[in-house]
Amino acid sequence: MIKTYFFLSIAIFCEVAGTMLLPVSQNFTKVIPTVCLSIFYLASFYLMTFVMDKLPIAIVYATWSGLGVFTIAILGYIFFKQTLAWQAICGLFLIVIGVVLVNSFTVKLG
Repeated sequence: MIKTYFFLSIAIFCEVAGTMLLPVSQNFTKVIPTVCLSIFYLASFYLMTFVMDKLPIAIVYATWSGLGVFTIAILGYIFFKQTLAWQAICGLFLIVIGVVLVNSFTVKLG
């Protein structure tokens, strides 16, 4: 099970890296950032296929998207100087709490 969550973590990392490169690619006009973000997204989906064998798709997608949104919001604040209202920050922490709860009560696939 540790290997499954390791693959999920790397898939989340790849998805976040690809998303962070979207503004850098300037509407896909910059070749290197566009190629890199494509590789990151493909790697993310590829790694998620291994996770889907062990965990239900709803749990995998909720975890992947929830932690991705949380991480991108934090990195957007750090790197792109995007501001977040306190309500948005509270919502982000509720997402993380939800992801933890969902994964705590997950029934593993046989």
